[in-house]
Amino acid sequence: MKKTSPARPVLSVAGLSVRFRMRGGRHVAAVTDATFDLAAGECLALVGESGCGKSVLASALLGLLPANAETSGAAVLDGDTDLVTAGERVLARTVRGRRIGLVPQSPAAHLTPVRTVRAQLEETLRELTGVRGPAVGPAARAAAGRAAFPADHLDRYPHELSGGLAQRAATALALIGDAPLLLADEPTTGLDRELVERTVDELRRHTDRGRALLLITHDLAAAGRIADRVAVMYAGRIVELADAERFFGRPGPRHPYARGLLEALPEREFAPIPGMPPELADLPAGCAFAARCPRADERCGLQPSFENGVACHHLTGVEIHRAEEPADA
Repeated sequence: MKKTSPARPVLSVAGLSVRFRMRGGRHVAAVTDATFDLAAGECLALVGESGCGKSVLASALLGLLPANAETSGAAVLDGDTDLVTAGERVLARTVRGRRIGLVPQSPAAHLTPVRTVRAQLEETLRELTGVRGPAVGPAARAAAGRAAFPADHLDRYPHELSGGLAQRAATALALIGDAPLLLADEPTTGLDRELVERTVDELRRHTDRGRALLLITHDLAAAGRIADRVAVMYAGRIVELADAERFFGRPGPRHPYARGLLEALPEREFAPIPGMPPELADLPAGCAFAARCPRADERCGLQPSFENGVACHHLTGVEIHRAEEPADA
């Protein structure tokens, strides 16, 4: 059962931007001015099409960006550590795994190829929880079970696993430390619908124990199942931030792009958004969605401000008021 958000922020992101320096002096604006808070006991789902900057944002929070990245803004963890300015020594020794757990988008790259899943679970248990001796084996099996990883595959090496099994192994490793903040980057990749639901339900249980969860996904059904709030990202910007029940129910999304994402679902209109997202190296001066938006006009030549949880020129004060009316109004 989803909870209302407590007041204490585990993560406060303010004006976070990431640009990549490319050859020839060009820059790619992968993330621009991302701003949000994430509280203990809350799941925030960050959604959007592939290439919109979701995974870059997660990498920026963990200090895992390549050398050609330029990061600005702030991302304060638990009120005392700015992840943007913290050095590699701090991130490696005190943040990754201990204060922030990661379910990676590419689990094969995060699993040690020459060690079995069991060995990696046991090593992580000893390092993060202090479990020793005979208790390690049962604890490793329990950790695997949380992520629906089959016990009879524990002695396999990563190259012997399917994509879905590798994803579940990575999820099990991420959950071990019970970190205050969990970043789950496409945690349901390669899973069938039953396992998707089992995985996200376990992530929800993790959150209900007082941890914060940033769920990065293109699976809107999974997001709707466990999220408290939804942040919609397009061309590197968050264009809508909304309560999940209102977003997936009534009155629904307010930004035209967010509405298009929901209407593209098979259980809804099954109508794809026309056109393609812009290249991040060649973004327009105004609204990046204008070329695909049925409501676009001359106002969209200017970048809309982010007000009342949405960035769109076409939401007047009256429209915003109507969108915020109770669902049974």
